[in-house]
Amino acid sequence: MESQEIQFNFKARYYRLGKSDKSTRQLWFVVHGYGQLAQFFIQKFKALEEAGICVIAPEGLSRFYLDGNAGRVGSSWMTKENRLMDIENYIDYLNGVYKKETSDLKVLPPVTLLGFSQGAATVTRWLMDGKINANRLILWAGLFPPDMDFEKGAEILRALEVVEVYGKKDPFLTEASLQQIKELNKKLNLQPEIIEFDGVHELNNDVLLKLI
Repeated sequence: MESQEIQFNFKARYYRLGKSDKSTRQLWFVVHGYGQLAQFFIQKFKALEEAGICVIAPEGLSRFYLDGNAGRVGSSWMTKENRLMDIENYIDYLNGVYKKETSDLKVLPPVTLLGFSQGAATVTRWLMDGKINANRLILWAGLFPPDMDFEKGAEILRALEVVEVYGKKDPFLTEASLQQIKELNKKLNLQPEIIEFDGVHELNNDVLLKLI
């Protein structure tokens, strides 16, 4: 058996709150976590739209039923199966979303990239691809991908504001994972702003309002 590859055109959706035009104060690209859908994830950012911020939520390219063969649907950015090709595909997709939303802007407003949970590694890999401009990176309830190029990452992140957010009661952020976050920050020579809130594995509206 011999594995083969093929390249073809692929349509994919994404969601937006607000307008991406000359009146836009800020532009946020928000990347959801495992098992989520962009249409529901983006609703958590309604307060930003009301503040004149355009919020764009791409969606993982692989969708699946969350329980059995029917019912609620979620999506994923990648799994361990054929992971490098999945990463290449979603980076191409994210670059396409960015280009579509910014190509008509004569002046690019401040750009924030936010990755939640699995989306933290996703948004980092996207940034490391080097084809987009951003001012701030927010990793929320997630961490940098341990297999990233740390030398390149340190160079790119040096010019950005980096914020790490997590809930104090998040069951996925154990002592081991928190230690790993510290070690990854050290490898990247980073001293990010760290924001903790009294909550679990979730977005928090009060924190979002502070981040505006």
